[in-house]
Amino acid sequence: MRLIDAEEVARRLDHRTGIELVRKAMIALSTGGSKQLLRGIIDLDEGNAFGVMPGALTGAGFGAKIVSVFPAMAAHGHSHQGVIVTFDPETGAPAAVIEAGEVTAIRTGCATAVATDALARPDAAHLALLGTGDQAWHHAAALRHVRPFAAITVWGRNAAKAQAMAERIEHDFGIATSAKMTVSEAVDGADVICAVSAAAEPILLSEQVADGVHVNAVGSSRAGPAEIDPALVPRSRFIPDHRVGVLAQGAEYLRAVELGIASEADVGPEIGRILAGLDEGRQSPGEVTVYKSLGSIVQDLACAAFLAT
Repeated sequence: MRLIDAEEVARRLDHRTGIELVRKAMIALSTGGSKQLLRGIIDLDEGNAFGVMPGALTGAGFGAKIVSVFPAMAAHGHSHQGVIVTFDPETGAPAAVIEAGEVTAIRTGCATAVATDALARPDAAHLALLGTGDQAWHHAAALRHVRPFAAITVWGRNAAKAQAMAERIEHDFGIATSAKMTVSEAVDGADVICAVSAAAEPILLSEQVADGVHVNAVGSSRAGPAEIDPALVPRSRFIPDHRVGVLAQGAEYLRAVELGIASEADVGPEIGRILAGLDEGRQSPGEVTVYKSLGSIVQDLACAAFLAT
């Protein structure tokens, strides 16, 4: 049985590779090449949680990600800590145990990049990042491979952290990056907005999103905390990563339903169907598109299979 630590994951799983792995996994999810259950979540004290994500992916075997989510730990590394356990599809024997925090950090940004490539306008040149944690950096690292961004803006509740992240991104990727004091300033003129925070209540309002913008709602992966305005659900072409999951656990969608401003009809096709050419993505240059990401075990299994070879 292989044991793969965070250092090996970071060394071998680059964002360009991750984008292609995730693209194929999401197509499989939407076209019958995978099986997965809704994630199981146990709430712990002080806003922490324990989750289990089981699934199977054709060509990659089956397994589960077992993870704790402790937001306060983001300052010391990953807020998501745990392991991915995979099994041999031929024998049923345990095949690998892989550190999950680094895989989650990389594949989440890669999944957003895949969705952005499918949904954002081709001429998108300005990326806004709402959040200053690990995912802000990974999103910049991944999305630069699908659009040639000329400018990146960063917002966070802690101005010093936002400035530090802006400086890090500009240093690492050579893209002009600046920190902004407010969300409105950060998204002004943005073509792509990534909400990658731990916000419990919406930080991005519908009136702050211009026509033609693509929004990635990433930070909330469960029912409860919501980063973006529920009004964006009926206003936009609202694309889920996994439709069943978003209908059951997508916080922004559930809040919109509770407010009586949206229904299941407002949830578009899964991103995998769009990637497979079975459904349309963006339907006009002026349309607002939203990609709702809960994260999917098939993304982890695809990365795990690559790492275990």
